[in-house]
Amino acid sequence: MSDLTGGAPSRRSSFFLPVAWPVILAVAAVKFALQFYASGYYHYFRDELYFIACGRHLAWGYVDHAPLIALYARIGEMLGPSLRGFRLLSTLFGTLQVILTGIITARLGGNRIAQALACIVVFLTPVNLGIDSILSMNSAEHVIWLACLLVLIEIVNTGNEKLWLLFGLCAGIGLENKHSMLFLGFAITVAVVLTPLRRSLLKPWIYAGGALAVLIFLPNLIWQYQHHFPTLELLHNVKVSGKNVVLGPFAFIVQQAMMLNPFSAPLCLLGLGALFFHRDLKRYRVLGWTYVVLLATFIKFEAKDYYVAPIYPVLFAAGSVAVAQWLANRRALLGLVFIFIIATGLIPIPQALPILPPEGMLAYMHRLGIKPHATERSHTAALPQLFADQFGWEELTQDVAKVYNALPPAQRAKTVIYCGNYGEAGAIDFYGPKYGLPHAISGHQNYFYWGTHGATGDSVILVGDDPEADMWMSLKPVAKHYHPLGMPFENSRPIYLGIGLKKPLSEVWPSVKFWY
Repeated sequence: MSDLTGGAPSRRSSFFLPVAWPVILAVAAVKFALQFYASGYYHYFRDELYFIACGRHLAWGYVDHAPLIALYARIGEMLGPSLRGFRLLSTLFGTLQVILTGIITARLGGNRIAQALACIVVFLTPVNLGIDSILSMNSAEHVIWLACLLVLIEIVNTGNEKLWLLFGLCAGIGLENKHSMLFLGFAITVAVVLTPLRRSLLKPWIYAGGALAVLIFLPNLIWQYQHHFPTLELLHNVKVSGKNVVLGPFAFIVQQAMMLNPFSAPLCLLGLGALFFHRDLKRYRVLGWTYVVLLATFIKFEAKDYYVAPIYPVLFAAGSVAVAQWLANRRALLGLVFIFIIATGLIPIPQALPILPPEGMLAYMHRLGIKPHATERSHTAALPQLFADQFGWEELTQDVAKVYNALPPAQRAKTVIYCGNYGEAGAIDFYGPKYGLPHAISGHQNYFYWGTHGATGDSVILVGDDPEADMWMSLKPVAKHYHPLGMPFENSRPIYLGIGLKKPLSEVWPSVKFWY
């Protein structure tokens, strides 16, 4: 087959060789063990509680995310009840990311030294450790993006146009996992146009792959159409509200280095340069252009800084190939590189993974002079948001249960619990049954679609909301929830009891929609 880079036909047509499996699997095993341990050390993250609720309402779409995460949560509940069992899928996704990094490094021409270096760096990258410690669509996204990029590398290596069908399959699954797959698709399209791989545009397979991706994405697209594209409404609301911390171009790029680890980030930069200028790697410059376009696009759309994270293993792989080649005859210096990468990679682990008690983590961060990085303006906790949002949820449920169970039986039978956001509602739904609580209702995100459960508004416990007194015959604070380690906005709020909503709840409901 012809080489789409314009050079001689590639001899490296075998899909998996030469892969140093013992090296890759050894690093992957350490990754799995550490991630599995850390995943059970704290508590459920607020988004996980919401995902569990979504998993109990399986559908082809949701207001604020694609459908697969609900399925992951449903499977996680089956693998539970332990927290480690619930998060096992993310632990496996993170392990698979390391394995795919090793394979990609091999397909870029890297020997076992390069594969080992790339796998170790990706394993120790702080953003990866944090993302893989909870159940979310992000850990799966890392694997799906790498699968797409591996297929792209194989198209370059073999010239096999039919592989665009495999790319379309991966991209379609990626769209059902997280809509940001669209950005990777856009970046790769531009990169194809900018490189000799544009020859693919003259053949049908790339379009067939695109059609396959759309076909797989179609159920979610139909759901969006049937519900008047709520995700677009949500994104608009987030943008105009100023909810997220917006970084300028320079600050955004600086934060990329911080989340990768400033000591290993130069290897990533080296990999980007190698994809454009290295003699053996510039044939893969479609990967370099993909990163450049992706970074520029996310900066333009004021995205959260970690949205770029899934592509970095490819740059680490390219950088590792270059380093292994340049230092092939300098084993001592190469050994120092490994020691440096491992030693500096161990430093941020206590900040990236919940392996210390909260007080120990705070002391560790203080000693290193590290302040929590916020991606949302509401984050004001001492702990990083990833950890702060794992505290206080069962205690909140207990506080609500004290109010609920203190009501007279006749009133309790008609009392509903209204929550200001999906974290609180998810906590009530998850922890509530063992305290005798009914299902929560909320206007936040997909909870709005799940409705009022027949509640009339005669008696309502209001959690995490600042209700308007003139809407009720009687409204009074009856308790206050507080947790010192949680997010202050949600862990230091009054709990109200509202009696006699002046309008039926069914009439009020459209106005409580809160997509933000």
